[in-house]
Amino acid sequence: MLEQDIKKVLISHDEIVVAAQQLGAQLTHDYQDKNPILVGILKGSIPFMAELIKHIDTHIEMDFMIVSSYHGGTESSGKVKIIKDLDQDVAGRHVLFVEDIIDTGRTLNDLCGLFAFRQAASIKIATLLDKPEGRVVEIEPDYTCFEIPNEFVVGYGLDYEENYRNLPYVGVLKEEIYTR
Repeated sequence: MLEQDIKKVLISHDEIVVAAQQLGAQLTHDYQDKNPILVGILKGSIPFMAELIKHIDTHIEMDFMIVSSYHGGTESSGKVKIIKDLDQDVAGRHVLFVEDIIDTGRTLNDLCGLFAFRQAASIKIATLLDKPEGRVVEIEPDYTCFEIPNEFVVGYGLDYEENYRNLPYVGVLKEEIYTR
């Protein structure tokens, strides 16, 4: 049923799993003996983070934030709002933000500034998708699985009006769906 709204599959489930395995191996190496806090940005990061942590072979902690900059629709509002903050102190800790997509960069730019203020030992970003054409602030992820063109994508955690998150792949949503 959901497939009828998809213009094309951009990244298959199998490709995502392979990328998560490769990134997990890199993170295992980079964070060995550092016990980082992986911070998932809800709701979109859940599928990617769930796949990624299966492939990290060192101690990690997880926490989650709910941060919104879209407030419905297809474009960032430019106003980042923290709806749920972390449950723990990050001072002196290594923090790795885990995101589904980096588009404008505003959300992560604001969060990196906040966590620097909170005195995290290090702050890095891992993302499933990077859409550099959408950037309005200077920020680059430290770890990227896929760079994508400036198209409206859904699936594997990414949504349009809270729908399509459960697709097992990343697909381009047909324009007629979000321009109605």
